[in-house]
Amino acid sequence: MHGSKIQHRFCGREFSTEEVSLIQEVVDTCAGISQNELANTVCELLEWVRPNGKLKTRECLDLLAQLEDQEILKLPDKRQVGNSTPRRYKAEVQADTPYSKLTGSVEEFTPLDVERVQTQEQRDLFKDLLGRYHYLGYAMPFGARIQYLVYVTRPRREVVGCLQFSSPAWRMKSRDQWIGWDDNRRAEGLQQVVNNSRFLVLASIRNLASAMLSTVLRHLKTDWERQYGISPLLLETLVDRNRFHGGCYRSANWIELGETTGRGRMDKANRHRSDRVKTVLVYPLVKNAARRLREGR
Repeated sequence: MHGSKIQHRFCGREFSTEEVSLIQEVVDTCAGISQNELANTVCELLEWVRPNGKLKTRECLDLLAQLEDQEILKLPDKRQVGNSTPRRYKAEVQADTPYSKLTGSVEEFTPLDVERVQTQEQRDLFKDLLGRYHYLGYAMPFGARIQYLVYVTRPRREVVGCLQFSSPAWRMKSRDQWIGWDDNRRAEGLQQVVNNSRFLVLASIRNLASAMLSTVLRHLKTDWERQYGISPLLLETLVDRNRFHGGCYRSANWIELGETTGRGRMDKANRHRSDRVKTVLVYPLVKNAARRLREGR
């Protein structure tokens, strides 16, 4: 962060006051995950990577230990170390037992009420709903994240959806080509791209998905700036083409860029799987988003 006071130097990198505060926030808010997961999250958030793009997890673990020794933060129990992937939660749900019985048109239920997930009660509800009703289940995302619960208030207050926004994919061919940036610019500007990594609709209400998306996006940019001190320029999402058409995104003017290669985000074996190919869509939050990301202005 340009112009920020340097507070900490470690392993050849200088960490600003704001970056150390972000590290503290990750440790404080990501309760229940291992030290390895914390290190991966911090590396992604601060883009602390090797020249080949791999996260500096080992160095970050040492940094976290040093910050704990200096009583700057308190790490989770070391017995949890060793899990380098997001902790997943998925429960079985019967197909004939939908969460909500509400039906009709979304106009009958608007305005929708949006709650940002911040309390333990909200986190537990969000995790439970994703774990039971989203086909991917719930997983603690790497990097930055903001989560929302969406409610209707009539005929009674009831949760009807969940949305999660988190750190973007490090590389994504169609997105990177659309922006037109090189590796250096991508490394500098990637934090200004945000991924809509979970979208769950819990009621069979017509046009609810589109209404949820537009309502939440009115909050996201400001919330992200307040949380991370970064102004996002572009949203991205991946739609499983074998399950969904992505109509709510298309009707909201998201731009289809192409498809992924079929590799997972953390795939180290470079294996293509046709069942993992997803449609890539983006939504500019500002005018000339691609140019600003490409040129750094």
